[in-house]
Amino acid sequence: MKKTLVELFAGVGGFRCGLNHVELKDGKIVEKGNWKCLWANQWEPSTKSQEAYDCYTMRFGSKNVSNVDIFKVDKHSIPDHTLLVGGFPCQDYSVAQTLSNSKGIEGKKGVLWWAIEEILEIKKPPFVLLENVDRLLLSPAKQRGRDFGMILRSFYENGYNVEWRVINAGEYGLPQKRRRTYIFAYHKTTKYYKKIQKNSNHDIIFSKGMFIKEFPIKENYEELTESSITEYKNLIEVSNMFKCSFYNAGIMKNGKIYTVKVKTDYNLIYPLRNIREEGTVDKKYFLNDAQIEKFAFLKGSKKIPRIKPNGEPYYYTEGSMPFPDNLDAPARTMLTSESGVSRTTHVIEDFKTKKLRLLTPKECERINGFPDDWTNTGMSDKKRYFMMGNALVVGVIERIGKELEEIINSED
Repeated sequence: MKKTLVELFAGVGGFRCGLNHVELKDGKIVEKGNWKCLWANQWEPSTKSQEAYDCYTMRFGSKNVSNVDIFKVDKHSIPDHTLLVGGFPCQDYSVAQTLSNSKGIEGKKGVLWWAIEEILEIKKPPFVLLENVDRLLLSPAKQRGRDFGMILRSFYENGYNVEWRVINAGEYGLPQKRRRTYIFAYHKTTKYYKKIQKNSNHDIIFSKGMFIKEFPIKENYEELTESSITEYKNLIEVSNMFKCSFYNAGIMKNGKIYTVKVKTDYNLIYPLRNIREEGTVDKKYFLNDAQIEKFAFLKGSKKIPRIKPNGEPYYYTEGSMPFPDNLDAPARTMLTSESGVSRTTHVIEDFKTKKLRLLTPKECERINGFPDDWTNTGMSDKKRYFMMGNALVVGVIERIGKELEEIINSED
């Protein structure tokens, strides 16, 4: 089976960088992997400028790269492919919002799931790898698990089994504590599907499945839920009635759901100090006294009296967080607002001067595992931070890619 790839919601190319072990030398890319990207789509609907698409095409070329609304693409025109990948947009239930405000699949961008579903129905790719925020498993707040249940039902109706894991990259020796849900689906026509069918749900998660080798977990689980997506007549019933306590590891096999809460079994830490630039850093990234004072307040503990809309008084509280950031731990989760004067922005001690400063765009690329200056394509610093706040951790995809190659090779 050929290692061919279609990349949806491609951003600046994180999946492709990870699967093909991409390096950047003298402004030119070197793809060391075996995956041939047949088609990619990247379109940002909320802005006229298309910096992510521009970055993608500057690095990989513009051939077979689409910059139109995915709903306007004739899915029959997408080339047949072995692996469909995508970090489908998650703004409607992102970690920057509370669950009570999330809309999940009903949200403005969450509906883009149905573009993926249409491709599953029409093209039936043998394998699918998707990435999303960890809260996908919980949304919406008033009907826990409904959105993920609808995704599983869509896979089931199109002939797939599914494995998933919530992976915190920082717990597996990577530079960022970024927790994301990774969804791996495989069609019933594949040998892998038939092989996995022979294993128990427990064994798939703890010893036989796709994730376990590169992302080991402890043998015991803390919680367990079993459910089914087959007892509902259609997606409308799932939308109206389905609830499930999804945990950070699970399998859907023949429409039956088995999900457990597991703990990481890995010991290596990648410290933030290892990504710092060691030369002279531009003075624009350094903090002045007023900014230092503001950051100290934002990151400190608080107990502030406030008034509810109904006139009832209450205290808004926040715990303290390290200031500056701990250089002996991985970076915290980067958000699209990185570099702004906010509680979530990283502040580090400069390697050379020992003064406090922001992360540079290059350091943010390193935190996500991209080659240095990957987004240095003419976009502003603010946009470069935004791109990295939206990106996945390339190292996670590299490790998943090792297992995928073995699976594909076994199909022959």
